[in-house]
Amino acid sequence: MHAAAKRYGRKGLIGAAFLIAFISFGDLLFPPPLHRGEAYSPLAVDREGRWLHAFTTPEGRWRFAVDLNDIDPIFVERLLAVEDKRFYGHAGVDVAALARASLDAVRTGRIRSGASTITMQTARLLEPRPRTVPSKLIEIVRAAQLERRLSKREILELYLTLAPYGGNLEGVRAASLAYFGKEPSRLTDAEQALLIALPQAPEARRPDRSVKRATDARAKILKKLAASGALTPERAREAQSAPLVSTRNPFPRSAYHTTRRLVQSENFTKGVLETSLDLAIQHEAERLVRAHAAQAQAGATASLMVIANDTREVRASVGSSGVTAPGGWIDLTRAVRSPGSTLKPLIYALAFEDGLVGPDTVIDDMPRAFGDYAPENFDRTFRGEVRVKDALQHSLNLPAVSLLDRLGAPRFAALIKSTGAPLRNAARADKQPGLALALGGAGMTAQDLGVLYAALANGGEAHPLQWTSATTTTDASTGRRLFSEENAARIAQILKDAPALAGRAPSALSTSAPRVAFKTGTSYGYRDAWAAGYNDDYTVIAWVGRADGAPRPGVTGRKAAAPLLMDMFDALTAGEQGVNEAPSREEANPPAIALRAGVRGSGPEIVFPRTGVELFASNESDRGFSLAARGGVQNYRWYVSGAPVSVDATSGRAIWRPDKPGFYDVLVVDGRGRQARSKVRVRLSG
Repeated sequence: MHAAAKRYGRKGLIGAAFLIAFISFGDLLFPPPLHRGEAYSPLAVDREGRWLHAFTTPEGRWRFAVDLNDIDPIFVERLLAVEDKRFYGHAGVDVAALARASLDAVRTGRIRSGASTITMQTARLLEPRPRTVPSKLIEIVRAAQLERRLSKREILELYLTLAPYGGNLEGVRAASLAYFGKEPSRLTDAEQALLIALPQAPEARRPDRSVKRATDARAKILKKLAASGALTPERAREAQSAPLVSTRNPFPRSAYHTTRRLVQSENFTKGVLETSLDLAIQHEAERLVRAHAAQAQAGATASLMVIANDTREVRASVGSSGVTAPGGWIDLTRAVRSPGSTLKPLIYALAFEDGLVGPDTVIDDMPRAFGDYAPENFDRTFRGEVRVKDALQHSLNLPAVSLLDRLGAPRFAALIKSTGAPLRNAARADKQPGLALALGGAGMTAQDLGVLYAALANGGEAHPLQWTSATTTTDASTGRRLFSEENAARIAQILKDAPALAGRAPSALSTSAPRVAFKTGTSYGYRDAWAAGYNDDYTVIAWVGRADGAPRPGVTGRKAAAPLLMDMFDALTAGEQGVNEAPSREEANPPAIALRAGVRGSGPEIVFPRTGVELFASNESDRGFSLAARGGVQNYRWYVSGAPVSVDATSGRAIWRPDKPGFYDVLVVDGRGRQARSKVRVRLSG
């Protein structure tokens, strides 16, 4: 008897061991599909963690990771009071609830209570199946597997990440943001009750589809919470009378092009992407781009970039005026376009570096051919001998091409390429960069120009642009020095002293206008209008044109892109008191080398109006102001803010008739192309 008992006992132990081994082996062989709970909607945030743009999962779902630290603990308590009051006491299956539900089903002949725990519901969300008895058995096994692998906290977070809330909303964060426009840490009693009710029948109870069913479901939950003591009857009645939302809030859609590119990059593996963008600057940049594109010719759009000089972090990047604009889905900060004259400052900086010229060196602006290449100035006129700084400020073509010829186009192209911003040359037989580089004869992107102008802003040292907080670095190992700090400062001063835009106060005469070193560019055929500039803190690149590259006759960088650039700088420096720098002085010992030998002599001097004066124009008179100069060679030509001033037929004098108040740049050019200028303000009287 005892032997038989022993024998059967050993068999029982062996059988139990086999059963345990079978279960363990099956658990290892068929683990629960936890990977589904790790697939989140990509979410891009700015440098302060503020939402920029969210994207759906590959299946088209809105699903955001949940951390219990970010959920109101009262909401969790109420959820468990309704769904699984013994959650912390069972091992995945509430045996008492399951037995009660089974007896009730036998007695009534139908299933009235599923007795599913939070863990079982999580198992079903990970692996959806029809609601049948075999499915229930699988859920029980899966629940046990989840309890073995995860803590109670992790199971709750997984459930709150996957729970359905209607439509393509999954998880309590997506639902809270879509229905109430806020995180689930700040929900009211009524909002919490609705979010507890929705997963039980998400499609039937969607508040944006059926307000009545959603209201009834919320009332049932509030009644249960009051009955369980999780909510007082008074607060339950108050919550029931609260209005119900009937629409969904859209998710943030700032920086569409940039965030989409970043989240699709191979380096992005987490649910939240921390970018270098600044939400406030991004919003303002998008607003300005929309406003300027709306004022442009039909079919035109724009792009805009803002870069922090100290770190090269991109603070704003606007690829177009909107995804619904013509070609608006294209990120035009990455589109290869002709940069026009925007590379000229780098040509002059390199010429300074080589000692070829200095800012006050005299250089020829006269017709000249370079082999079969015969460039002209934009206005098709030539100014004779000019100072280098004036040639750059007025974007004269011949001096820039002459310098590039001395420097060597291949060398200049190699320098640009060394920064990671290559020039895209058109197919040529010799495959060598040509002198047309000086005037935009090769393709670049706005991002490429951002690298180059940020280098000008930082003493001549180029670094790659930084787009995420994880990649930010500006150490020497990533940099490439293009030219010295001294020569970078020379270029900055020249560009800061460039003629102000029409109707805009010259910064040298204003205590509030930002001191911006800027250069404009217009590509051949008026296809691209550029403006690039920088101050002490930021570099800004603006482009205006058509996404399809169609020409826009007469639209220049100065007219179309420069106002956008300056408006962005105004926004960046709003509230700051401008500090005016002293006007640049002519070099005490300018380089003796000029690109053409010639008699310099003394240039013209403006007698009227001198720099800093205020002129009062009458609304009732068109007499205007008679412009006067002395010295130099006669046959003066006058320009005000870039526009030529006509000569009065009777007096033979240049008469300027300003049509509105504002700040103006007055320029006189003598017969040898030498210049003088003044900056004045016009006020209206009478």
